Amino acid sequence: MKYLLSLLLLISFTVSAQDTVTITHKAYKTTYSKSKQHPVKVEWWITKAMLGCSTKVKRTDNFGPDPKLPQHTNLQTNYNASGYDRGHVFPAADGACDIIKMTESFYFSNMIPQTPQLNRGDWKVLEEMTRSEALKYDSIHVWAGSIGVIKKIGTTSVPKQCWKVIYNKKTNEWSAFLFENNTSKADGLKNNEVEVKLIEQITGFKFK
Repeated sequence: MKYLLSLLLLISFTVSAQDTVTITHKAYKTTYSKSKQHPVKVEWWITKAMLGCSTKVKRTDNFGPDPKLPQHTNLQTNYNASGYDRGHVFPAADGACDIIKMTESFYFSNMIPQTPQLNRGDWKVLEEMTRSEALKYDSIHVWAGSIGVIKKIGTTSVPKQCWKVIYNKKTNEWSAFLFENNTSKADGLKNNEVEVKLIEQITGFKFK
């Protein structure tokens, strides 16, 4: 029985490992699920230097496949008329001083199907707050992703929840947020703030 349990755990881990692929770009590192067709975790740093240029790069809105994983990230047709936004995990505005980072931000390996209410509401507010913190304190480490499945749009799974973990290097402070990916109105960051430990428990990722 003990041998069988170990074998089942090994099989489960192997399947999971085969499903996800980690891709490193200049702007971010994404752990992408080939079965869900969206990232389960994206990691990056935000610094003053990334945000403080005098001339910003124009937002491209050029959504497209990740050239490092083109077969699994050619997903535009799934989003067409779906009612879901192509929700950035690494925000385009975080790459506004670098054309390469701006371009990379529009790869589908960085996109999660999000409701407009979330993507344009609390998710956007948190992005803006994090940039403000980076300009004030400099180095901010960010991890963000999604869990669960509500439905599919074409072949792409729509996650039930989206999360973000933020570490302020200068102040040594951590914060974490968990949002429902639904059509409810934005209710403020405080109402969605959780312990980092909760995000670790529900995702299996370690941050501290």
